Amino acid sequence: MRWKSLWILWMALFGAASLKGSDNKWTIGGYVQANPVYIGAELPPPFERVNWMEYRLQNRLNLKWSPTDRIDFHLQMRTRFFAGDLVENIPSYAEGIGRDDGLVDLSWTVFDRPKWLLHHIPDRFYFQYYKEGWDIRVGRQRVNWGVNMITNPNDLFNIYSFYDFDYRERPGSDAIRIQRFLDFGERMELAIRPARRIENSVAAFLYAFRYKDYDLQAIVGYFQNRLTAGGGWAGNLKSAGLKGELMFFKDLKDNPDRRSFNVVTAVSVDYMFPSGLFFVTEFLYNHDGGQEAFLLLGENLSPDNPSFSRYQISAQVVYPLHPLLDLIYANIYYPDERAVFLSPGLNWSVAQALDFQLLGQIFIGSSDSALSNAANVVTASLRYNY
Repeated sequence: MRWKSLWILWMALFGAASLKGSDNKWTIGGYVQANPVYIGAELPPPFERVNWMEYRLQNRLNLKWSPTDRIDFHLQMRTRFFAGDLVENIPSYAEGIGRDDGLVDLSWTVFDRPKWLLHHIPDRFYFQYYKEGWDIRVGRQRVNWGVNMITNPNDLFNIYSFYDFDYRERPGSDAIRIQRFLDFGERMELAIRPARRIENSVAAFLYAFRYKDYDLQAIVGYFQNRLTAGGGWAGNLKSAGLKGELMFFKDLKDNPDRRSFNVVTAVSVDYMFPSGLFFVTEFLYNHDGGQEAFLLLGENLSPDNPSFSRYQISAQVVYPLHPLLDLIYANIYYPDERAVFLSPGLNWSVAQALDFQLLGQIFIGSSDSALSNAANVVTASLRYNY
């Protein structure tokens, strides 16, 4: 598949640039980001205690071509440079970075050297048609059905990880998405994400509507060899926001590695204080959570098992010290694991197109908790937007 990614990169960098001057149908943007990362962890032998540094440099390019008033073509891609201890000490690191679970493998490890690697992947690559209440998209895209700010079991197609500090755009899926907008706050959606193996496919229908002061949605579908149904809501509880998501999953065939039935629900409350401080707290119940928790730390999160424990209590605070400087803090408590996650940080808008972020991620747990051995991270990023 290297030739496909090479062709995409060539068209993006040279074709779009040459056409942009001929009309105004192109929209081009993106950013360049430098991101050093410190990692401290207790790992199994042969590593044991490690203190590693990694250096990342990322270029993101976002392109949109609108040949008519009703048709858009979207192409967005990440080109990332990695150097440091992770590349040097973990034999399968390049393979993990280059993994593409989409129907079409567009991942391209441009260079893989003992101490550094360069990787390129398009994470948005889709056709969009819209007309009189219809919106049809085909290709690699983000199908965003979640309503919560921390955990989204409604996101059947491309759930994201709250712990991922380096992917603000969030992942996409190779999918077909058809939306029909009926009235104010009312719409129907059908989305299908085929996979290389049919049992890993996802297909679901969503109906969203407004009742009194609440936006409600109902979902039914097929998720990776499981039937699923549920929904979500978003509205106000007096002057606070009240959101929630609930999903049920039932195996079509017995799977010895998990329970045949699971329920996941996450309810959150958010509030903006007069001082500008924004606060959100969330309670999550995941009936299957905490099973083989140590293994889960190395796996991608999934809508049918989106947490490291059965119960999870989260809180996040953003406080503006200055119009250009925000203090941020997140805390997650795992009662059944007797562990906690702490994440302090700050965001600083240095200039109109230049942003700086400093962030920490710390796991603290009892000696019998798998989370006690999770990696602790300190990272900084400097991003120039163009």
